[in-house]
Amino acid sequence: MPRIWKEEWKTYKAVFDQFSERNLHKLISNGTIDGLDSPLSIGKEANIFTAKRGDETVVVKMYRVSNCDFNRMYDYLKYDPRFEVKRSSRQIVFAWAQREYRNLLLARDANVAVPVPYAILYNILVMGCIFTGNQVAQKLMNDQPKNPKKFFDELLGEMKKMRQAGLAHGDLSPFNILNADQHPVIIDWSAGTTKDNSNYEEYWQRDIKNVCTYFKKIGIKADEEKVKAVILAQGFCFT
Repeated sequence: MPRIWKEEWKTYKAVFDQFSERNLHKLISNGTIDGLDSPLSIGKEANIFTAKRGDETVVVKMYRVSNCDFNRMYDYLKYDPRFEVKRSSRQIVFAWAQREYRNLLLARDANVAVPVPYAILYNILVMGCIFTGNQVAQKLMNDQPKNPKKFFDELLGEMKKMRQAGLAHGDLSPFNILNADQHPVIIDWSAGTTKDNSNYEEYWQRDIKNVCTYFKKIGIKADEEKVKAVILAQGFCFT
């Protein structure tokens, strides 16, 4: 396996199940990625690494096929008409990863600032890596914008595009927004859904509430009703 040292691989194997390891090898064998570089996040739901894809650095997100909150995932999935999922933990995880991939494609089509989705294989998603200079961009929670008002206005523009495309993120918060050179990029779309979902409006309003809650904490007058009106309006003006 190129681009990975043997000792590093031994360390990584500790967070891989055999199924994920086999699929990772398939992605390397078919040229989707060249090999893993370094871990970005080792979590309960997914393990995230940077990897090489030719000259490009990409992100490899591997959803765990065990130890996930399958009931929570299923509760999101069962109302999404795009998916028919049985209460099988493995099928739930596959649908969860597929959902993020499909939501990223829809968001990209709507010109929303999101990572480029490159490939999906069962529980593994390969997508573009977002940078700030030469460093991987940090989540908004860990990298507050220098000009919160400007960042907030840009984010509302992205949310407006999402609404026009019939998309709700479902879990939008400073943990799922990157600060990329002082511009918002929205990540972690597995909870996202379309307007055909009976819970769409609930998720959309939750996104607004979470965003307003954060920006109020850093000094922005983020009124939920005003934000809703701005997003639903034909033009764009927020003061």
